[in-house]
Amino acid sequence: MSDSKITNQNTRWHEPTIKREHREKLNEHKGKILWFTGLSGAGKSTLAHALEEQLHDYGARTYVLDGDNVRKGLCKDLGFSEQDRVENIRRIGEMSRIMMDAGLIVMTAFISPFRRDRRIVRELVETGDFIEIFCDAPLDVCESRDVKGLYEKARAGEIPEFTGISSPYETPENPELIVESGNSTVEECVDEIINFLKEKEIT
Repeated sequence: MSDSKITNQNTRWHEPTIKREHREKLNEHKGKILWFTGLSGAGKSTLAHALEEQLHDYGARTYVLDGDNVRKGLCKDLGFSEQDRVENIRRIGEMSRIMMDAGLIVMTAFISPFRRDRRIVRELVETGDFIEIFCDAPLDVCESRDVKGLYEKARAGEIPEFTGISSPYETPENPELIVESGNSTVEECVDEIINFLKEKEIT
């Protein structure tokens, strides 16, 4: 019997008295997961943080989970193999679900290249709680923004399994929102997201 099965047999869910709806009432807005996905350099982190600033000004309770930052703590034991990438997204999905239950608007900025992994996170929560935002930017634009030189290293064969070069990126089939982050300004993209959230009565 695996350790996980033993653990599950010896634990029991404790039903809280303070629930998500109570926290949302206190916050005066709904908790949601805004999942930014796209190629490296597509603007995911930039948009997530710019959006958070705007939402913070509105008085919303928010948090950004950034790919690089998470790998310095929660997922520092993981590499970049396919198995580790899957586990990385699984952990982020579970963390995002918990933070949403706390009434927060959680913004995640991860390449998350595989549809199946994004689907797994979507299925962790109720319909409407997971908002997939595809940051659509052409590869050449992303490469031109590459301040860390990752694309150059990937093309030289120094970084194996690099998304967009030696590993595929699977474009979302039915995202809730597409922002043209390769052609639009940060301000334009943030305005588009804010308008979407207002239409959905999230903010």
